[in-house]
Amino acid sequence: MLASQRALFEMPRHICYLNSASYSPLPLKAQEAGRAAVGRKGTPWTLDAGFANRQHERARAAAARLINAAPADIALIPSISYGVATAAKVLTIERGARVIVLENDHSSPVLEWQARAEAQGYVVETVHQPDDGDWTAAVLAAIERSGAAPVGLASISSVHWSDGGLIDIDKVGAALRQRGAKFLIDATQGVGVLAMDVKRLDPDFVIFPTYKWLLGHYGRAFLYVAPRHQDGIPLEQTAGGRRDVRAENPVYFADLRYTPDARRFDMGERDHFVSMEMASIGMEMMADWGAAAVAQRLQMLTERIAEGVRGFGVSVAERHLRAPHILCLGFKDGMPKGLIEALAGEDIHVAARLGRMRISPHVFNDEADADRFVAALGRRLRG
Repeated sequence: MLASQRALFEMPRHICYLNSASYSPLPLKAQEAGRAAVGRKGTPWTLDAGFANRQHERARAAAARLINAAPADIALIPSISYGVATAAKVLTIERGARVIVLENDHSSPVLEWQARAEAQGYVVETVHQPDDGDWTAAVLAAIERSGAAPVGLASISSVHWSDGGLIDIDKVGAALRQRGAKFLIDATQGVGVLAMDVKRLDPDFVIFPTYKWLLGHYGRAFLYVAPRHQDGIPLEQTAGGRRDVRAENPVYFADLRYTPDARRFDMGERDHFVSMEMASIGMEMMADWGAAAVAQRLQMLTERIAEGVRGFGVSVAERHLRAPHILCLGFKDGMPKGLIEALAGEDIHVAARLGRMRISPHVFNDEADADRFVAALGRRLRG
């Protein structure tokens, strides 16, 4: 099993940080690279002509590696919402069709479709959170419902951010393909921990940031665009998205045709030299460890916690219904007021999400962290 990687982070022993589903700390290596990059920005005359492109392509390749994509199928974007807006500009949802989203999913894969629904004449259908925790069955039931309008698109997260509910994207993707429907995956809570192979899965779009599980910075995200959509019009019109619009040319607008791949969808002002390199480092570290090894380690920790809280009067979803790296605790009469803050006062950091407690360890956590959390929670609940 992959060992704890605590030594690679600025993680004092007294800190029990179990909140990576909100944002992960930066590895020491990424912090060092960030400081060096700030220095480079302070002396821009030291940057050679090819520096920017090397930064872009390193990050593109690192993101592609995580989902078994070709680098040419990856666009550099600032956020999930930017990626969803790009997809919405590229796709045509037929009038009268349904766009399927999840109840209380994060705003990014939901709001864009709601904002366009009336003007474009489709309906947004929300899959309600299932009482039994089986998100996959609930989504499939919505897709396959007899007598319903055709499905034009499912825009869903692969792991529900609030409770770690796991959606089987293979089964969902197969059901959508049978009906000729599109599939957009917000993989914010999955990529890097859960293996994804877009060549096999064949989704239309996959979007993920780096600031959570990929050990990176805010403002860096990546958009996989299936080759069949790469002739679309990008959200922004930029020189980088065209074949030959370059300041060093004798003629600036030499060739206004779009680039023939997903690079046309890159954001404007993409030369984020500081955070782009930091993002590459985090993604490369995760890819080197491998999703299977990371998932195995984190599942060991969440299972240890799940077993430890038995008898505390809290509810935990069945193991096969939740992601290996996120554990959600429900409370029959609601989470006790001040519980999250009280744990933080003991340097134990978890999150409150929709009335429940979300626990999300990462590779820097170990068994001592899990046991310390269980002991502290037991004391608080008994007290």
